[in-house]
Amino acid sequence: MDYEKLFEKKNYVRENFHLIPKEALENYERAFDIQYAHNSTAIEGNTLTLAEVSIVLDDKISIAGKDMREIHEVENHQRATDYVRNAISEKKSLDEKNVKDVHALLMENIFVGGVYRDVPVYIKGAVHVPPSPQTMFIQIKAFYEDLQNEFANAITCAAWTHAQFVKIHPFIDGNGRTSRMIMNYQLMLDDWLPIDIPKEMRLEYFDALDKYATEGDLSSFVEIIADLEEKQLDWYIEAINCVKERGANSANN
Repeated sequence: MDYEKLFEKKNYVRENFHLIPKEALENYERAFDIQYAHNSTAIEGNTLTLAEVSIVLDDKISIAGKDMREIHEVENHQRATDYVRNAISEKKSLDEKNVKDVHALLMENIFVGGVYRDVPVYIKGAVHVPPSPQTMFIQIKAFYEDLQNEFANAITCAAWTHAQFVKIHPFIDGNGRTSRMIMNYQLMLDDWLPIDIPKEMRLEYFDALDKYATEGDLSSFVEIIADLEEKQLDWYIEAINCVKERGANSANN
């Protein structure tokens, strides 16, 4: 990844963001939210299709034949997404309260969230075994302290936040969805765009996380985030350039 080019794209988008029509921004943000809710829950086994997630979120209709937990998962994902956006608008740094609030929202109507586990857990399909409850409490305390450290850039910070949190696995369930939320929290806090990890990348994504958990190597996961961030930036750049081109054509006619 050419990080200098990535930073240039970010600056270009931020400098010209105001040129994109409000309606286009709202439409794209809504489409992103639906895709994000679909992929993040599907990675964890939710069987709702993208179309069904759209119906649940936009039309407020439950899907016949689907478990109510799956309905709650996508509804909760949107609530947590809205919470993160609001926290970013208030320029709140990521802390323990925010993390617990995000988890509580993600688990609403499923079980009481925002409470750390007191039993061992395992990550299906992963080599890494999360720490015992006693060790977990020590590690999660260190996690919040380490959030204050300096990172090379926000991409690395977001990658570490996600990878380290899911390595600790402080909750009984919902750690993956929470970690993806707080990853985007870190990106948005530094004026980057939130990203969506496609369910089709599930194996590559899990392998990168397991590599960090077992070897301490974050590089593969940083690359995944950087690539997805560039794709998000490219959409906005295309929209900005279309507006500029229309303006130039109008001026010449």
